[in-house]
Amino acid sequence: MHDLRIVWAERDFRRLLSTRMISQTGDGIFTAGLGTYVFFNASTFPDPLRGAAAFAVLYGPYSLIGPFAGVFIDRWSRRQILTYSALLRSVFVALTAGLMASGNLGVPLYVAVLLVLGVNRFFLSSLSAALPHVVAGDKLVMGNSVSPTAGGTLAAIGGIVGLGVNAATGDTEAGAAITLLVAGACYVAASLVARTMQRDLLGPAGEPSQVAAGQVLAELRAVAAGLVTGVSYIVRRRGAAAALGATGGNRFFYGILFLMSILLYRNFFYRGIKPSIAETHYGYLIVAVATGYFCAALVTPPLTRRLTKPACITLMLAASAAATGLFGETFGQIPYIIMGFCLGLAGQAVAICATTILQEQLADDYRGRAFSYYDMMFNITFAAGALICVPFMPLSGRSPILIAVIAVGYALVAVVHWTAGRHSAGPGAGGAIPSDAAQVSSS
Repeated sequence: MHDLRIVWAERDFRRLLSTRMISQTGDGIFTAGLGTYVFFNASTFPDPLRGAAAFAVLYGPYSLIGPFAGVFIDRWSRRQILTYSALLRSVFVALTAGLMASGNLGVPLYVAVLLVLGVNRFFLSSLSAALPHVVAGDKLVMGNSVSPTAGGTLAAIGGIVGLGVNAATGDTEAGAAITLLVAGACYVAASLVARTMQRDLLGPAGEPSQVAAGQVLAELRAVAAGLVTGVSYIVRRRGAAAALGATGGNRFFYGILFLMSILLYRNFFYRGIKPSIAETHYGYLIVAVATGYFCAALVTPPLTRRLTKPACITLMLAASAAATGLFGETFGQIPYIIMGFCLGLAGQAVAICATTILQEQLADDYRGRAFSYYDMMFNITFAAGALICVPFMPLSGRSPILIAVIAVGYALVAVVHWTAGRHSAGPGAGGAIPSDAAQVSSS
């Protein structure tokens, strides 16, 4: 709690955190509006292929180009990125809402959603790269516990609000569109809060680069070179590479479970019943996961004072294996809510430790690329898990064999991560925290 009070006392940290929390509340509302429209529509039943295809379309393409954004995050004012990307997102959300209101469930809708999510990852990568500029180096674990966890919790709360707005408007196409417009208002508010920070507060450490229109080709070549350099830089830092690998492994199996949960609630637990009832009970699972996210912020900082961060990641992956094997095979709603809580806590703890490792072990002029790679690993493996399991996933979602495979998979990722990361260098390896972060506590 002492560390939390120190972090919270920093005015710039509070502003950065407020920007994240308002924006991610909008993310939760947006996701709820989109999810009810696609997966809990009264006129359609989701199947494994359609659900996995939706994940691939929404998460794959922009994740592949995400590292390109990272080079710009290392060159442009991150405060300006936060301000204008949030505004741009609100415009794309309005476009998406218009398509929903017209009843469009085809390619134009997916393209519009892709634009919203693509800008959002650019926004979130900038937040992660900016954090060391407003939190002292020895308080980064606490900063990473409070910031992403608070954002994730607000996203879940936003999801619940979104479900309420959607239900209040009649669970119709127009209702989903109204829900999205509420999310758009959150993005405008986040932009206004980001604008209250000084332009050069969040880095990058050097002078932000200006890209003239005539320099586009040269800039693209620089981006490509920067990507190669960034990958080489991270690979040479064993701890950072192991953290990225653990993130990918965790998200791969979580992607399978996420698709399975939608099918179970829609096609198994509540098949033949009004979709709105399935949607409501699925909301309880979301609340359980969000509660786990929140608890991770309380559990992870004291845990990292007793164990190394690689050990914490390994422990949480092993806990995910145990929770999946113990509760997953029951195919009961109460055990699944407990499992959701456990996976939410473990997954967020892995994220806190992984992001802290990247921030500690990588120099500031590589952090933008590192967190773009992190986002790519976070999202592509999630979609890949859903896609790869399609041939083995029944329409009802009930598959004891698949649950067993997931539990074993989590355990294997834990073993591989421990083997790869236990001898990695400690904080500061391969690029110490820059002086601006170290000076925060004295400002």
